[in-house]
Amino acid sequence: MFAADSKEASAPLSPSLRAELPYSWKEIIEPVEPFLQTVGTRLMKQVTSFEPDLAPYAEYALNGNGKHLRPALVALSAGALGKATESHVTVAVIIEMVHLATLVHDDVMDEAEIRRGRLTLAANWGNEIAVLFGDCLFAQALKLAASFPTPEICRAVAMATNTVCSGEILQTQHRRDFQFTRGKYFKVLEMKTAELFALSCELSAYLSGGDAETRNALRQFGLAFGTAYQVYDDCVDLFGSEMSAGKSLGTDLAKGKLTLPVLLAWERADATDRGALQALVDTWQNGAIGRMSHLLIKYDTLGSSLRVIEEYLKRSREILDALPNSHGRDGLWALTGYLARQAEALGVAG
Repeated sequence: MFAADSKEASAPLSPSLRAELPYSWKEIIEPVEPFLQTVGTRLMKQVTSFEPDLAPYAEYALNGNGKHLRPALVALSAGALGKATESHVTVAVIIEMVHLATLVHDDVMDEAEIRRGRLTLAANWGNEIAVLFGDCLFAQALKLAASFPTPEICRAVAMATNTVCSGEILQTQHRRDFQFTRGKYFKVLEMKTAELFALSCELSAYLSGGDAETRNALRQFGLAFGTAYQVYDDCVDLFGSEMSAGKSLGTDLAKGKLTLPVLLAWERADATDRGALQALVDTWQNGAIGRMSHLLIKYDTLGSSLRVIEEYLKRSREILDALPNSHGRDGLWALTGYLARQAEALGVAG
């Protein structure tokens, strides 16, 4: 677990690491772009697997114009061990469908109206349709996983789906709970977000014929990178802009979810400011983000959160360094650099 106020994390983001990672998102995915295009095509073909009356929901959910980060992890992990196959494409489609199902449900729970720069499925067709269609997406993903000749894929997808949903429940149980420690926070992040990153890397290694040690190493990479990504996303919700993020912001606090910046402010605040934090979260209203931002800035919570992100990315790079194929892991390494620069940009904007 990385402590935001540890000595190791107290230094600014390393300029040397930035110099070693001169990659843009376009440069990272260019080698796997044909793979991602195939995944996108296969996702749209899944529309025909649903009842015809559900086709509008399926088309909308499966064509959300996201980065397809989890499929990219499948492809880049395959590249670290050899070459991606048709089975890798199928696994990428499965994992992306599980991810999209969680987004549909998240938007219902958070009452979010914008996702990826457009109205959410719930905003278009209502919460009842969104919840039920999210369930359909989960079921379709498991049905596709069951098409593999051995049960390992389906078992792994089912277990990961269970972990993701359990993580969401744990987070919901601790809304507005300032006894929600950093340790519990990171556990939730690992379960609800990092698990699908880990699954993407692990199953890719499995399909590439990687041994147990290699599969576990790539799984640990996915957990570390995925946790860094979610901490970043939590910071975007508080310090970003809706235009650049492409989704509704402030939804975490509006629903009482306590993320790392808020937890850090609570730990560092005096009694008066703790009372103010508690009151803001308990009675959240439009416009409260300004007062919350004042407290978050006062206790340097963004800077500390960015240093936590760097520590998780450092851990992910250390895992990659232990892999035998130094050239093949370049894409995964570059991905850590991309996230590091995104986090730094948030710090500059903040």
